Amino acid sequence: MPARNASKIRYWLVKSEPDCFSFADLMRAPKRTTGWDGVRNYQARNFMRDDMRVGDGVLFYHSSAPPPAIAGIAEVARAAYPDPTQFDTKSEYFDPKASKDAPTWMQVDVRGVKPLAEPLTLDRLRKVPELDGMELLKKGSRLSVQPVTEGEWSAIMELAGLAWPNGS
Repeated sequence: MPARNASKIRYWLVKSEPDCFSFADLMRAPKRTTGWDGVRNYQARNFMRDDMRVGDGVLFYHSSAPPPAIAGIAEVARAAYPDPTQFDTKSEYFDPKASKDAPTWMQVDVRGVKPLAEPLTLDRLRKVPELDGMELLKKGSRLSVQPVTEGEWSAIMELAGLAWPNGS
């Protein structure tokens, strides 16, 4: 990825299985905010650690759902910091190789902005020419945190009938 202009907003898509944590759960969370923990893929970790900044736009995607769809709009509320689940021996995300001096896994905080009136299904997204190159739509793409281009973000906002940055 090219070097980031510190003032330029970037856009992201994060995936969650709605039976584990849904967009509605995010909107019910204190201050509509949660730590995006449990990410155990190095490329996704690097996106969070190196590129996600406060104020970046986030598409909240329900994966493994009937049907899979973008359910809401969120934003990065806190830049990357060590994921505490890597140190918790009772967590399914515990990593015995990680240490507090040298954490392996990072997380960001995500704040819910607005649910979509009608979720944007994967099938619907596949029919939008402006989204042809979108990472989400590539065969075999399973990354739980992925970049979204400005053009892709604009096309999705238009489909959802929303404006950004205020989400209305």
